[in-house]
Amino acid sequence: MHRDSTFSADWLVLREPADHAARSEPLVLEIAARLPSSRPRRIVDLGTGTGSNLRYLAPRLGGRQRWLLVDQDPAALNWIGDEMARWSRRHGLTIRGGAGTWSVSGEAVRVAIETCRMDLSPLDAGVLGEADLVTGSALLDLVSESWLRSLVATCRATGAAVIFALTYDGRFECSPPDEDDGRVRELVNQHQRTDKGFGPALGASASERCARCLLEAGYRVRADPSDWRLGVEAGELQRRLIDGWAVAAGAAAPDRFATIASWRARRQAAVDRGESRIVVGHQDVAGWIEPSGSA
Repeated sequence: MHRDSTFSADWLVLREPADHAARSEPLVLEIAARLPSSRPRRIVDLGTGTGSNLRYLAPRLGGRQRWLLVDQDPAALNWIGDEMARWSRRHGLTIRGGAGTWSVSGEAVRVAIETCRMDLSPLDAGVLGEADLVTGSALLDLVSESWLRSLVATCRATGAAVIFALTYDGRFECSPPDEDDGRVRELVNQHQRTDKGFGPALGASASERCARCLLEAGYRVRADPSDWRLGVEAGELQRRLIDGWAVAAGAAAPDRFATIASWRARRQAAVDRGESRIVVGHQDVAGWIEPSGSA
């Protein structure tokens, strides 16, 4: 899906339930089984936004964890404390700290959290440190192939496992169908390939390119679909999504403004009538290094 270089925190909060419902839990458990258990697991989350990726992964990874949450947007980082507090209360966890550093604890999980404001373009390899797991959510479709290859090479050098979730793969289907859905989708995917601050973006090819880069670097790779399936309960998310697509399509083809505006109006009317359903295609990709001598 189209995204700007920085995203409003309220949009990130709005999409979090759909993100969590879509993700591949078996893929996460595959990685969890390969992370160290005798010490805290060191995890770096790139483009963290409001920390949604942590809130999904931490309970599923379990045990002791140390997270570094990296983003360039101070507004999003400022939301993390409140979102973590709400999440902790819902799950019966204890949270302490503030000003960018927290600890969260419960019966099955203990998480130490730090935030770091940093522009990720170009990638500073030092931020990955000695991470056991490098992760990001809804990130890879924004980056260039050279940026991705640099990231994979850095992870390979330290032996870090990776999980990249919710990478848009070029698919979206709307119901009821509209005669201009295909045209708008084509323009959105065209716009996805423009520079989002990391060089020419991979867009819909990002998950496939990521898997290929990981395999070339010697990783074992697993990919699972993580499609959004948005019904009437997600009306506000659908409205924002349709608006975003219309903006992206208009940027790709300004001469088609009237057609795109009419499409947007029809799609929004379907949402208002409670008739709209939207599926958005995403992929989750994980990679890990097998120990020497493993089959």
